[in-house]
Amino acid sequence: MLLFLAPLVGFAAGVLGSMFGLGGGFLLVPLLNIAGVDMKVAVGTSASAIFFNMLSSTLAYSRYRYVIYRAGLLLSATAIITAYLGAQLTSLLDANTLRVLFGLLLIFVGARVYLNRGGRSDLDGNGLKWSLRNYAILSLGGSLAGLMAGLLGIGGGVVNVPLLTSLGVTIHYAVATSSMAITLTSITSALTHHTLGNVDLQLLVLLAPSLIIGAQVGASVARKTKTGTLKKGFAVTLWFVAARMVLKGIGLPIP
Repeated sequence: MLLFLAPLVGFAAGVLGSMFGLGGGFLLVPLLNIAGVDMKVAVGTSASAIFFNMLSSTLAYSRYRYVIYRAGLLLSATAIITAYLGAQLTSLLDANTLRVLFGLLLIFVGARVYLNRGGRSDLDGNGLKWSLRNYAILSLGGSLAGLMAGLLGIGGGVVNVPLLTSLGVTIHYAVATSSMAITLTSITSALTHHTLGNVDLQLLVLLAPSLIIGAQVGASVARKTKTGTLKKGFAVTLWFVAARMVLKGIGLPIP
C-alpha cells in the first residue's frame, strides 16, 4: 500500500510545497505517518525529500525569473546556523509550549496575509529595497526560520514568505525566493537525519521523482495564479500548519 501511495503523496506535497514556497513537509510528514511510517522516519525522510522538491521548484521559478537570489542567500545563510542551534535546544526548552505560541502567531500572520490588499499587483519583484535595515531584517528572519525549523521541525517558508511580502516583495517572488532558501538549508537537515538513521532510502527513491514533477506543476500553477488568489491560498495553507502545531502542542495525537 505504501509503495502505491508514496508517489501520489509526493506529487501532492510537491505541488503545494512549490506553489506556496513552504516545502512539502507540512503535508508529507502527517500523510506518511498516517500511512504507517514511524514519525522519526517520516520526518527524516521528508527532510531529505524536500531537497528534491525545492530544487526542482527553484529551477522552475528561475526560468520565470522570479527568484531574488541575494535575499535567498541571506535567508539561508543565517538559517543554516540557527537550525543547528534549534536542534540542540530541543532538550532544554518545552517544545509543546513553543508549538502552541508559534502556531497562534502563524494564525495571526496568515490573517494579515489573507486580508492584505496592498502591495504590488505586478510581477517585477522590485518592491524590495536594498537598505541596511532590510539586510538586517532578512538576516534576522532567516535566523528565526532556521531556529524554528531546528526546534519545532517546521519549514522555513512559514517565516520566509510573510517576511518577504512585508518588505514589499510580490507573493510570486516571495514563494520563489523561499524555495531557493529552503533548498540550501534542507541539505544540512537531510545530512543530519541521515547520520541519525532516520531516512528510509527506499521510500526516498519512491518520493523524489513525484516531488520533482509536482514542483514543476506547482510552479506553473502559481505563475498563472493571480496575486490575491495566491496570497489567500498561502494563508489557508499557513492556517493548516498552525492548527497542526497547536493541536500537537496541547497533546492531541496529531500525525
